[in-house]
Amino acid sequence: MENISKVLESGSSKEKIKILQTLEDADTPEILEKIISKLDDDDIEVRGEAFSSLVSNKNKISKFLINSLNAANKNIRGFASLVLANRNERLAIPEIIKLVKDERSMVRSCALGALGYLKAREAKDVFIEALSDSNLEVKKSALQAIIDLEIIISEEKINECFKEKDSEIEKMILLIKR
Repeated sequence: MENISKVLESGSSKEKIKILQTLEDADTPEILEKIISKLDDDDIEVRGEAFSSLVSNKNKISKFLINSLNAANKNIRGFASLVLANRNERLAIPEIIKLVKDERSMVRSCALGALGYLKAREAKDVFIEALSDSNLEVKKSALQAIIDLEIIISEEKINECFKEKDSEIEKMILLIKR
Protein backbone atom coordinates (compact mmCIF):
# COMPACT_ATOMS: atom_id res chain seq x y z
CA MET A 1 0.00 0.00 0.00
CA GLU A 2 2.86 2.36 0.75
CA ASN A 3 4.21 1.74 -2.76
CA ILE A 4 0.79 2.54 -4.28
CA SER A 5 0.63 5.85 -2.40
CA LYS A 6 4.19 6.72 -3.38
CA VAL A 7 3.55 6.06 -7.09
CA LEU A 8 0.24 7.97 -7.08
CA GLU A 9 1.90 10.92 -5.35
CA SER A 10 5.16 11.22 -7.24
CA GLY A 11 5.35 8.62 -9.98
CA SER A 12 5.35 9.32 -13.69
CA SER A 13 2.05 9.50 -15.52
CA LYS A 14 2.71 6.07 -17.01
CA GLU A 15 3.35 4.59 -13.55
CA LYS A 16 0.24 6.24 -12.11
CA ILE A 17 -1.92 4.87 -14.92
CA LYS A 18 -0.48 1.38 -14.48
CA ILE A 19 -1.24 1.45 -10.73
CA LEU A 20 -4.72 2.93 -11.23
CA GLN A 21 -5.57 0.10 -13.63
CA THR A 22 -5.03 -2.35 -10.78
CA LEU A 23 -7.18 -0.48 -8.27
CA GLU A 24 -10.68 -1.15 -9.61
CA ASP A 25 -11.48 -3.16 -6.48
CA ALA A 26 -9.89 -0.82 -3.95
CA ASP A 27 -11.90 -0.43 -0.77
CA THR A 28 -9.53 0.97 1.84
CA PRO A 29 -10.16 4.62 2.71
CA GLU A 30 -6.51 5.63 2.17
CA ILE A 31 -6.35 4.16 -1.33
CA LEU A 32 -9.79 5.49 -2.31
CA GLU A 33 -8.77 8.98 -1.22
CA LYS A 34 -5.60 8.69 -3.32
CA ILE A 35 -7.58 7.57 -6.37
CA ILE A 36 -10.08 10.41 -5.88
CA SER A 37 -7.20 12.88 -5.58
CA LYS A 38 -6.02 11.79 -9.05
CA LEU A 39 -9.19 13.31 -10.51
CA ASP A 40 -7.10 16.47 -10.30
CA ASP A 41 -3.86 15.13 -11.75
CA ASP A 42 -1.99 17.35 -14.22
CA ASP A 43 -2.19 14.60 -16.84
CA ILE A 44 -5.62 14.13 -18.43
CA GLU A 45 -4.91 10.43 -19.01
CA VAL A 46 -4.25 9.91 -15.30
CA ARG A 47 -7.48 11.76 -14.48
CA GLY A 48 -9.31 9.54 -16.96
CA GLU A 49 -7.87 6.36 -15.47
CA ALA A 50 -8.80 7.49 -11.96
CA PHE A 51 -12.32 8.22 -13.21
CA SER A 52 -12.55 4.79 -14.85
CA SER A 53 -11.22 3.04 -11.76
CA LEU A 54 -13.83 4.71 -9.56
CA VAL A 55 -16.72 4.08 -11.96
CA SER A 56 -15.93 0.39 -12.34
CA ASN A 57 -15.23 -0.22 -8.63
CA LYS A 58 -17.78 -2.80 -7.43
CA ASN A 59 -17.38 -1.92 -3.74
CA LYS A 60 -19.58 0.41 -1.73
CA ILE A 61 -17.57 3.58 -2.24
CA SER A 62 -20.44 6.06 -2.58
CA LYS A 63 -19.75 7.57 0.85
CA PHE A 64 -16.22 8.51 -0.23
CA LEU A 65 -17.41 9.94 -3.53
CA ILE A 66 -20.22 11.94 -1.90
CA ASN A 67 -17.75 13.33 0.66
CA SER A 68 -15.48 14.40 -2.19
CA LEU A 69 -18.28 16.63 -3.53
CA ASN A 70 -17.17 19.00 -0.75
CA ALA A 71 -13.48 18.92 -1.70
CA ALA A 72 -11.61 22.21 -1.95
CA ASN A 73 -10.54 21.29 -5.47
CA LYS A 74 -12.95 22.10 -8.32
CA ASN A 75 -11.86 19.14 -10.49
CA ILE A 76 -12.51 16.70 -7.68
CA ARG A 77 -15.95 18.21 -6.96
CA GLY A 78 -16.97 18.24 -10.62
CA PHE A 79 -15.59 14.88 -11.68
CA ALA A 80 -16.82 13.14 -8.51
CA SER A 81 -20.38 14.18 -9.44
CA LEU A 82 -19.88 12.57 -12.86
CA VAL A 83 -18.43 9.41 -11.31
CA LEU A 84 -21.49 9.16 -9.06
CA ALA A 85 -23.76 9.60 -12.08
CA ASN A 86 -21.92 6.91 -14.03
CA ARG A 87 -22.31 4.60 -11.02
CA ASN A 88 -26.06 5.42 -11.05
CA GLU A 89 -25.87 6.62 -7.44
CA ARG A 90 -29.31 8.20 -7.22
CA LEU A 91 -28.93 8.70 -3.46
CA ALA A 92 -26.29 11.32 -4.27
CA ILE A 93 -28.78 13.53 -6.15
CA PRO A 94 -29.45 15.94 -3.23
CA GLU A 95 -25.70 16.46 -2.75
CA ILE A 96 -25.09 16.91 -6.47
CA ILE A 97 -27.91 19.49 -6.63
CA LYS A 98 -25.95 21.59 -4.11
CA LEU A 99 -23.08 21.82 -6.62
CA VAL A 100 -25.29 23.65 -9.12
CA LYS A 101 -24.67 26.74 -6.96
CA ASP A 102 -20.88 26.21 -6.87
CA GLU A 103 -18.66 29.24 -7.47
CA ARG A 104 -16.88 27.45 -10.32
CA SER A 105 -18.71 27.13 -13.64
CA MET A 106 -16.97 23.83 -14.45
CA VAL A 107 -18.39 22.29 -11.29
CA ARG A 108 -21.88 23.66 -12.03
CA SER A 109 -21.74 22.25 -15.55
CA CYS A 110 -20.58 18.82 -14.36
CA ALA A 111 -23.28 18.75 -11.68
CA LEU A 112 -26.00 19.55 -14.22
CA GLY A 113 -24.63 16.90 -16.56
CA ALA A 114 -24.60 14.37 -13.72
CA LEU A 115 -28.18 15.21 -12.74
CA GLY A 116 -29.29 14.89 -16.34
CA TYR A 117 -27.54 11.53 -16.68
CA LEU A 118 -29.24 10.37 -13.48
CA LYS A 119 -32.60 11.43 -14.96
CA ALA A 120 -33.14 13.56 -11.86
CA ARG A 121 -36.62 14.87 -12.64
CA GLU A 122 -36.74 16.26 -9.12
CA ALA A 123 -34.12 18.78 -10.29
CA LYS A 124 -36.45 20.25 -12.96
CA ASP A 125 -36.44 23.71 -11.37
CA VAL A 126 -32.66 23.54 -10.98
CA PHE A 127 -32.25 22.93 -14.72
CA ILE A 128 -34.59 25.78 -15.62
CA GLU A 129 -32.89 28.17 -13.19
CA ALA A 130 -29.47 27.24 -14.63
CA LEU A 131 -30.59 28.60 -18.01
CA SER A 132 -29.97 32.05 -16.48
CA ASP A 133 -26.40 31.20 -15.48
CA SER A 134 -23.71 33.60 -16.69
CA ASN A 135 -21.63 30.75 -18.15
CA LEU A 136 -22.42 29.36 -21.60
CA GLU A 137 -21.29 25.79 -20.82
CA VAL A 138 -23.52 25.70 -17.74
CA LYS A 139 -26.47 26.79 -19.90
CA LYS A 140 -25.65 24.06 -22.43
CA SER A 141 -25.53 21.41 -19.69
CA ALA A 142 -28.90 22.57 -18.38
CA LEU A 143 -30.40 22.59 -21.89
CA GLN A 144 -29.12 19.09 -22.58
CA ALA A 145 -30.74 17.80 -19.39
CA ILE A 146 -33.99 19.59 -20.30
CA ILE A 147 -33.94 17.96 -23.74
CA ASP A 148 -33.08 14.50 -22.38
CA LEU A 149 -35.77 14.65 -19.70
CA GLU A 150 -38.30 16.29 -22.03
CA ILE A 151 -38.92 19.11 -19.56
CA ILE A 152 -41.29 21.80 -20.78
CA ILE A 153 -39.92 25.33 -20.44
CA SER A 154 -41.65 28.65 -20.95
CA GLU A 155 -41.42 30.65 -24.15
CA GLU A 156 -39.80 33.38 -22.07
CA LYS A 157 -36.94 31.03 -21.06
CA ILE A 158 -36.56 29.87 -24.64
CA ASN A 159 -36.26 33.46 -25.85
CA GLU A 160 -33.76 34.22 -23.09
CA CYS A 161 -31.58 31.36 -24.35
CA PHE A 162 -31.80 32.57 -27.96
CA LYS A 163 -30.07 35.80 -26.90
CA GLU A 164 -26.80 33.87 -26.64
CA LYS A 165 -26.17 33.78 -30.41
CA ASP A 166 -24.44 30.42 -30.04
CA SER A 167 -25.06 27.86 -32.80
CA GLU A 168 -25.02 24.91 -30.39
CA ILE A 169 -27.58 26.56 -28.11
CA GLU A 170 -29.73 27.49 -31.10
CA LYS A 171 -29.78 23.82 -32.22
CA MET A 172 -30.71 22.73 -28.69
CA ILE A 173 -33.53 25.28 -28.54
CA LEU A 174 -34.92 23.96 -31.82
CA LEU A 175 -35.02 20.46 -30.29
CA ILE A 176 -36.94 21.83 -27.29
CA LYS A 177 -39.47 23.61 -29.51
CA ARG A 178 -40.42 20.38 -31.30
